[in-house]
Amino acid sequence: MTDDTQIHGTVEQLVAEEHRLWEREAAGDASDADRRRLDELKVSLDQCWDLLRQRRARREAGQDPDAAELRRPEVVERYEQ
Repeated sequence: MTDDTQIHGTVEQLVAEEHRLWEREAAGDASDADRRRLDELKVSLDQCWDLLRQRRARREAGQDPDAAELRRPEVVERYEQ
């Protein structure tokens, strides 16, 4: 079972890695692998934020937040920001 605190911890780790990679990109030192990883991080972060939104919505509706599920990248990447 994953709780909101664990998800937020994952988000913080992903954001820290993303910032390191953006710093490399800004310095002109990023590799193709770094850019691919940035794309992966964006998807992972979108999935985490989506999971947190699902959990909050379920909680507010009086449902079990633990029933929320991590959605596939194809699903969360279709959302409008």
